[in-house]
Amino acid sequence: ILCLGDCQLQTPCRIQKCTTDFVSLTSHLNSALEGFDLEFCKALRAYSACTYHNSKVCRGNLVYHSAVLGISDLMSQRNCSKEGPTSSANPEVTHNPCNYSGHREVREHQVGEKTPPPTYLFCGLFGDPHLRTFKDHFQTCKVEGAWPLVDNNYLSVQVTNVPVVPGSSATATNKITIIFKSYQDCTDQKVYQAVTDDLPAAFVDGTTSGGNGNIKSLQIVEKDSGKYIEMHAKYIGTTVYIRRLGHYLTLAIRMPQELVMTYEESQDLQLCVNGCPSNERIDDSGHLPLPVMGQLRPHGGAAHPQLVYTLETATTKCHEKMLVKDIYFYSCVFDLLTTGDANFTAAAHSALQDVEALHPRKERWHIFPSSGGGGVVKSIEFFVGLGLVCLILVAFL
Repeated sequence: ILCLGDCQLQTPCRIQKCTTDFVSLTSHLNSALEGFDLEFCKALRAYSACTYHNSKVCRGNLVYHSAVLGISDLMSQRNCSKEGPTSSANPEVTHNPCNYSGHREVREHQVGEKTPPPTYLFCGLFGDPHLRTFKDHFQTCKVEGAWPLVDNNYLSVQVTNVPVVPGSSATATNKITIIFKSYQDCTDQKVYQAVTDDLPAAFVDGTTSGGNGNIKSLQIVEKDSGKYIEMHAKYIGTTVYIRRLGHYLTLAIRMPQELVMTYEESQDLQLCVNGCPSNERIDDSGHLPLPVMGQLRPHGGAAHPQLVYTLETATTKCHEKMLVKDIYFYSCVFDLLTTGDANFTAAAHSALQDVEALHPRKERWHIFPSSGGGGVVKSIEFFVGLGLVCLILVAFL
């Protein structure tokens, strides 16, 4: 009624679209890899340009003003220049075929159907050794010698385990071999090998990355020299952590479910996929048989003296690192009683940290022993109860 001249429809504020495009452009980036700042700044400039084009229609929108301030802060933090190349919101342009998330988006764009986000799976191996499978099953196994953890069309991971102490079937990992298989133009085959006294930050051919030119679709990042490295295989959306703690190694891996399941029938012996064979299990449905104190001694005798832990001192030692009494805590107690080596406390703690960093579902980070099957909890409760009974008998005698 009040419009007397040429009326125009009010153009809606599209700040949400600007933000969504920015998230899409940066969600696949990894700050630990080379080239992150360049791509992040390109995305920020595209975000800034989008907000500028919407400045008039978004003047009274608080989300818009918050976005403008946020862009300015991020540009300062990353030392991004206001002038320069910008990213395009077209997935066919922005995502290269050697990036797993980008490859999925291109495929989605071509097919024209929205596909659900990828499901990632986690597997870890540490300690004596304790295995967490891709199905979140927790097992303690012997598996002495060389065994495949992962063996599919994209990746092979093999571990070698050796006995830890005489008189016990417990073993620990002293060698890890990983083969990243050749994939299109993204990478040639790359082999990595770590052993007890050598955790290199390079593949066996001396290189630290795979891929052509500036696009490093596969890269090794050294986090702590000789103690902790990460591998990022962007082309298959896979991350691997390897740590050296004392004389042994630990491994954690996250990989897309659809790639984990791409293997032949002959490759079904994969500990991460199907767990340990029943005859290789030390635990009984989660129940860890605690050793008799003082019976077991580490290899080397007096040349490599170790502490002899009691149930009480082992529990106290593990509780220093892990406040939650989950399966990682009880694995720590088992390892200390078996070996007397405090490095296994750090191994259990680091394994839990790797879960928190790589496992996609927070509600599954902690696994607790089954109350129905007895498990480690009842085993420890039995020993504690037995100790109390002994004290009472001594007092009355």
